[in-house]
Amino acid sequence: MTEFEGFDRQATRRALIVADDMIAREDAVTAARAAGVAVGDSIGFAGLAAALDALPHADVLVVEAAGVALDVLDVALPLLAERATRDRALLVVGFPLDALDVVTLHLLGGPATLLCEAGPEERVAAIMVGGALGNGVQAVERDAERLRRLNAEVARIAEALLKLSRDGASDGVRDRSSDFAAPPADDAAPVEISAATVRGAIRARRMRDQFVPGDLFADPAWDMLLDLFAARLEGSSVSVSSLCIAAAVPPTTALRWITTLTDAGLLMRREDPSDRRRAFIVLTARGVAGMQGYGQAVAKAGLGWA
Repeated sequence: MTEFEGFDRQATRRALIVADDMIAREDAVTAARAAGVAVGDSIGFAGLAAALDALPHADVLVVEAAGVALDVLDVALPLLAERATRDRALLVVGFPLDALDVVTLHLLGGPATLLCEAGPEERVAAIMVGGALGNGVQAVERDAERLRRLNAEVARIAEALLKLSRDGASDGVRDRSSDFAAPPADDAAPVEISAATVRGAIRARRMRDQFVPGDLFADPAWDMLLDLFAARLEGSSVSVSSLCIAAAVPPTTALRWITTLTDAGLLMRREDPSDRRRAFIVLTARGVAGMQGYGQAVAKAGLGWA
């Protein structure tokens, strides 16, 4: 008997594995068992709708999209999301980088945990955190604390941007509840903010990584906001995959930040009218106002973009 077979007998939750690639399927089974979940059925993407209808309730759906064509995923992902919603099941989806746009089109901001080119530890943690199971409580607590800090940081950024946007419209009145001062009334003329200025800040941040370890100063939320604001000034669009690259962190981490920034009211998703399998991410009105307020504040203070 293996250590994972012992988990199967003790577990009260049941997983359904969906995968075509044999190695990916084995990885999914191993992760589920290591997370203390009993592995039930394992199916492929062919005939998925009929297969799902024939299977009993599952508590966890572990989906591995490696080796699956994008047009097949385009049809399958809504079915899997619907099944997870019906069963009130945890949906964990692992996928390669080239499937990022189609996966996020259907699942970003929904009930799924998205893992782009994730390692085994991330798979196990995703199932554990979602199921709040035993046998790994410390790992769950660490991940929950990390997510708590992430949400708190995004809330802080959103509040700071909101204060900046208010200050920019306050006609010189200081908001004493804020750490940011509005420009003096005799200097109220708006400063033009160019895309080149914002792009320069992005280049400077990437140049910094050549001289000090980049992970010491990782700030994916701000990197995303800068990239989206520059794109807005240029009149261009940013896909989810492009925004993940701009974040300069692993794709799975970037996706968590996109979701959190969206929940904070700073980002929103907009479908690509020329490609129904892709969506763009744009700043909301609140996000635009905050970035404009910041740009005005640093310019009138004689400072550069950070």
